[in-house]
Amino acid sequence: MTDINAKVLLIYTGGTIGMVENPETGALEPFNFSHLGSNVPEIQRLNFSVDTYLFDPPIDSSDVSPAKWQEMAGIIEDNYEGYDGFVILHGTDTMAYTASALSFMLENLTKPVIFTGSQLPIGKYRSDGKENLITALEIAADKDPDGNPMVPELCIYMQNLLMRGNRTMKVSADDFSAFNSPNYPYLAEVGVDIRYEYKFILQPDYSSPATFNYALDHHVSVLKLFPGITPEVVHAHLSVPGLKGVVLETYGSGNSPSAKWFIDLLHEAVDRGIVVVNVTQCLYGSVEMHRYENGQKLQKAGVVSGFDMTTEAALAKLMILFGAGKTPDEVTRLMPVSLRGELTQR
Repeated sequence: MTDINAKVLLIYTGGTIGMVENPETGALEPFNFSHLGSNVPEIQRLNFSVDTYLFDPPIDSSDVSPAKWQEMAGIIEDNYEGYDGFVILHGTDTMAYTASALSFMLENLTKPVIFTGSQLPIGKYRSDGKENLITALEIAADKDPDGNPMVPELCIYMQNLLMRGNRTMKVSADDFSAFNSPNYPYLAEVGVDIRYEYKFILQPDYSSPATFNYALDHHVSVLKLFPGITPEVVHAHLSVPGLKGVVLETYGSGNSPSAKWFIDLLHEAVDRGIVVVNVTQCLYGSVEMHRYENGQKLQKAGVVSGFDMTTEAALAKLMILFGAGKTPDEVTRLMPVSLRGELTQR
């Protein structure tokens, strides 16, 4: 139920949702969030308080960087005690990356942090932005009968679905249902009512404070396999100066070419201290390297399983673990371990 005394901080970072069409030029421009009520009059009918914080200038989500993630985390930390929940408006293109990163940066989160956006600007008649915004605000303000937040974790809300942030992927450039959580159930589905799935929602330790981790190591990358990939491509990728971690996007349940040159290059990289994490290119399912001989060769080369982690979550997790000063051995041990509900541990 919504707490009438709740206070929610709405953070606008940029993105399509915050755009209106200039009637003279037809160009999309950020609207003035200080006049949010006139653009979204439904907000005035909410029975709780909404304050706003604006990135100035707003950022296109394609320009989002780890520095911007740190800025978002800092805004939440600075305002953590003063608000019951947070809604972050963000461009959809990199929202899954940002949500994954912040899920690791915010530890023992005891308040909702809900990301949302839209496929059409909020000023368009058919925009999905208004519903996404209003419902995200309601979820951020909702409390259980004991007065605790209904969803004390970091999520993405889009088109009637509430999803764990680090389980979410953008799956469509055109549909309003732009995001999905392929390998983890929805935390809530929205129709006439908001139907929460309590058993799937993380529960924090309310006796301990939330902690904020800002250190991120950028020396990571993604290598996607494809038929015909050459030794030169793989060698160049694994020889990037300072490289510490690689998300290896493999086929099916974690398979790769079995060519000796390929396995040798991976083995050499692991021996140099590079952590190679195996995630599947498939939308659904999990890496199970023991299943086929090709996958077993990756295991023997020292490649670590990412199980059913998304590429976005695996990349962010490498950044946060190396940023925390973990050794390659420690990162190798922690990558297959669920820290924020980002994977289904086998």
